[in-house]
Amino acid sequence: MLKRTAALVCTLAACAIGQDASPGVRVIPQRPQGTAGAPAGVKNPPNIAQKIVARSGALLTLLDEHVDFLMREDPLWASRRGDERFNDQLRDESPAAYARRLEEMRARFARLKALDRSGFTEEDALDADLLEYELTLAIDGAAFYPEQMPVNSLDGPHVTWPQMCDMVPVRTAKQLSDYATRLTKVGALADQLIEQMRAGLAAKRTPPRGVLKNAVAGCLAQCGEQIAADPTQSPFYRPFRAGPADAPAAVKAREAIGGVIVPAYRKLAAFLKDEYIPGCAEGIAYSEGVDGPAAYAYKLRFYTTTPAGVEDVHKIGLREVARLRAEMIAGIAETDFAQKNSLSGDALLGAFLEYLRTDPRFYFTKSEEMMAGYRDIAKRIDPELPKLFRTLPRNTYGVREIPRFAAATSPAAYCYNGSIRSGVPGYFMVNASNLSQRPRYGMISLTMHEAVPGHHFQLSIADELDAVHTFRTLTSYTAYVEGWALYCEKLGLEMDPGAGLRRIDGGEGRSSRGFYADPYDNFGRLSDEIWRAARLVVDTGMHAKGWTRERAVKYMLDNTAGTTVDIESEIDRYISWPGQACAYKLGELSISGLRANARQRLGENFDLRAFHDVVLPGGALPLPVLEKRVLRWTAAREKK
Repeated sequence: MLKRTAALVCTLAACAIGQDASPGVRVIPQRPQGTAGAPAGVKNPPNIAQKIVARSGALLTLLDEHVDFLMREDPLWASRRGDERFNDQLRDESPAAYARRLEEMRARFARLKALDRSGFTEEDALDADLLEYELTLAIDGAAFYPEQMPVNSLDGPHVTWPQMCDMVPVRTAKQLSDYATRLTKVGALADQLIEQMRAGLAAKRTPPRGVLKNAVAGCLAQCGEQIAADPTQSPFYRPFRAGPADAPAAVKAREAIGGVIVPAYRKLAAFLKDEYIPGCAEGIAYSEGVDGPAAYAYKLRFYTTTPAGVEDVHKIGLREVARLRAEMIAGIAETDFAQKNSLSGDALLGAFLEYLRTDPRFYFTKSEEMMAGYRDIAKRIDPELPKLFRTLPRNTYGVREIPRFAAATSPAAYCYNGSIRSGVPGYFMVNASNLSQRPRYGMISLTMHEAVPGHHFQLSIADELDAVHTFRTLTSYTAYVEGWALYCEKLGLEMDPGAGLRRIDGGEGRSSRGFYADPYDNFGRLSDEIWRAARLVVDTGMHAKGWTRERAVKYMLDNTAGTTVDIESEIDRYISWPGQACAYKLGELSISGLRANARQRLGENFDLRAFHDVVLPGGALPLPVLEKRVLRWTAAREKK
C-alpha cells in the first residue's frame, strides 16, 4: 500500500486540499511540481501546460493556480517534486490556515463552474472534470474537520518526522541549510497539532482510544528520549553525518534537535498520554462519531470514487470471500500438506491455515535473509516487465527495512514513492521485525503490489508524464492506486521467470502459474486477495454494522492466512482509517472487469501491452473516469 495518512504534519500526511493520502500505503501519493508563480532563478521543471496548444487559456490558468496552491500549502511535497521555493518551510496546520485554504478552494470552484466548456478539447474536458472532482471532494470533506485528528495508530510525528530527510533531496549546501531551518520549525508545528487535537476533543471528534493507547504516546516518548541521548545519532541528523561537524547547517541542526525537537516530542507525548488519549472515544465505529453515518459515507465515497454504499460494499465483500475460499481450498490439494491429511472443505482450510501460521519452514530467522529474499524477487520481476508493458518508469527503486521505531505499528510493507524530478528514488519498505509473523509465502505478491509493477511502477509513470498538464501528475485516487497494485499481484501469473525458482516445498522448476509456481506462493497470493475482499466485510462491519474488534479479528483469522499479529495490526488500521481499505478490491474488480470486457470484445486483436498503455499513462483517475477512458479505447479498436 501507499504510505497512508490522514491530515497529518507533513507531506506524507496532510494534503493541501484536505484529503487523506494513501499510506499504503505505506504508500504516499505525489504532489505537484512547481509551475505557476515560480520566482526567477528557481530551477523548476517547465510548466507542461506551455507545451499544449489549442487549449482553454482560462482553464489552464485555473490549473496553474491550483498546482501552485498545492505547492505553497504543502512545502515538503513541493520539495519532493523539485520545487525548492519552500524548502525551509513546513506545512501550516493551524485552524486559520485550513479556513484560508477552504475559502480559496471555494473561490476556484466557482470560477471553474462558470467556464464555458463548449469549445473544450478532450484534454480540457478531462482536466476540468478532474479539478471539479478534486475540489468537490475537498470542500465536502472539510465539513468533517479531518485536521482535528492528526494522530492515529498508523501515522503521526512519531512516524513521519524522523523520516523527513528521506522524503526530500538533501544533497547541496543550500538543501542542507534549508533542511536545518525546517528542523527549527518543528516546535511550532507540534503546538499547532496540539491546538487541532484540543479542538477535536471539544467537538468530540477523536479517534478511538483503544488503537491509540499502546501505540502513539509511548512511541513518542521513547523516540524523544533516544534523540535526546545523542543528537548526532538521531535520524534527524543523518544528512549531516558525512560532512564536517562545524558546518553552519550541521551546528544549526544539532541545536534544533536538542532545543526544539526533543522538547516538542516530550510535549506531544505528555499531551497525548495525560489529556488526549483519556478523552478519546471508547467506541470504534466511525458512523457513531459526532459526525454520524454521513462521515463514513463520505469516507467510502472518497476512497472508492464510487457511490457504493455500506450494504453494497459489504455484499461484494461477502461474495468475493466465498469465491476465493473455494479457490484456496482447491489450491491446498496441490501442496504436500494435502497429501498427509484426509480432511476436506472448511476443516481442511482451517487446519492448513493453522499449519501455515505455526510451521517454522515458512518463516525466516534472520532479517538479513528476509531482506535478501525480497531483493532477489524484485530483480527477477524487473526483466519480465517489458513483456507486459510498453511504458516503463525511468525512476529506480530500492528495498529497505522499515525503521525499527515505526515497525511495531506498521504493516508488512509499504511503498515510499520518489520522484525523478528531484532525484529521490522510490523505496519498497519491508517490516523485518517479529519474523515469526512474516511468512515467506506472501513475499512474491507483496513485492508485486508494493514495488513493481505495482505502486512504484504506477506512481513513477504518473510522476513522469510529459504530455499532460502538471495537475494530472499529482492526482491520486486510492481506488485506482491500490486497485492497480492488487491487480498487479495477478500479473505474476502471466510472467515467466524461468527455471530454478526456490520453492518452499523443496522442489524447483517452472509451471503455468509463472512466479507462483510453488503452490504455497500461489496460496499466499490468494490469501492476499481474500484479505482485500475481507476488508470490505470487516470495514463496513465495524464502522456501520455494529461489529466489535474481536469479531473482525476472528473473521480475518477464519478466512485468510494472515498471522495474528498482522491481522490485529490491520484491524487497528481499519479502525483508524475508515473506508480506505475498501478501495483496493473495488479498484481491482474495476480494472480486471475492464480488461475482461476488452478481451471479449476484441478477441485476437486484444493487446495487453496496449491495454496497460491506456490504464497507466493517463495518470491516476477516479474509477468512473477510468471506465469511460478504457471503453472509448475498446470501441475505437473494434472499428479497426
